[in-house]
Amino acid sequence: MTQEFRKEFFAYRNGIVAELLRSAGDPHTMIMGCQLADVIAITSRYEKDARLAQALWDDAHHRECRMAATMLYPIENFDMAIALAWCQSVESTEIADILCHRLLRHLDYATQLWQQLHDSDQPLAQYTAYRLLLNLMLMNRIEKTAEIRSMIKKDLTTAPPSLRQLLESIAEEMNGNHCI
Repeated sequence: MTQEFRKEFFAYRNGIVAELLRSAGDPHTMIMGCQLADVIAITSRYEKDARLAQALWDDAHHRECRMAATMLYPIENFDMAIALAWCQSVESTEIADILCHRLLRHLDYATQLWQQLHDSDQPLAQYTAYRLLLNLMLMNRIEKTAEIRSMIKKDLTTAPPSLRQLLESIAEEMNGNHCI
């Protein structure tokens, strides 16, 4: 079944986008350059299926397979252990963004997941935690507390550039509500 997806991704390939992603340092060895809207269109023709989604996720060298996996995993079957494993194996901020937006923010235990990920020593897992936090704030699923404000201020002082931009976005979101 994953072969079918690869064929569809190939049909939607965009060499210019693929080359831009490669030159920008995308870590995947297989990049078709599909736009997110293309991947959404392709996955919308399939039923959600945990085994299929996991097989796509396991194809870590293929950018579009990773993107599609986040759209095909049934939320009710996506438990904390699987969520943590996926978050620990995220290889780029793009995949973290899509994972959070398409799947993680809808989980009943999303708040506990972001708290657990925040304590990770892996930079991309921390990025995923904060991306999830921002999603939860925008959905009004988490309260913008002084504790979160303090954590963001502290992490801003040592954050790498990719995380710094995200933390600044969260700070702006909190500032809009007079929290920071």
